[in-house]
Amino acid sequence: MALARIYLPAKTAMQSGRAKTLKWVLDYEPATRRAPDPLMGWSSAGDTLNQVQLRFDTLDEAIAFAKQHGLDYSVVAPHQRSFKPKAYADNFRYDRPR
Repeated sequence: MALARIYLPAKTAMQSGRAKTLKWVLDYEPATRRAPDPLMGWSSAGDTLNQVQLRFDTLDEAIAFAKQHGLDYSVVAPHQRSFKPKAYADNFRYDRPR
């Protein structure tokens, strides 16, 4: 039986918006470890399930898919964003920390 992980992806360092972080992702845990290919030296694995990523609009859809296909799954809770309100005028305050 395959193990699956359901999570909300974090935004990448090259991304300013949150475009690819709004959908839930279901991916499979690797069944075999990666090893270098003897000819080319690229890393490869024996199973192809670790290449599959399924995206769902809601967490309930992802869980329903896992249950429907008999997958053992774990849900990784998303980190909450912390918003620090800032104002441009704060750059010119006399008592600002340096």
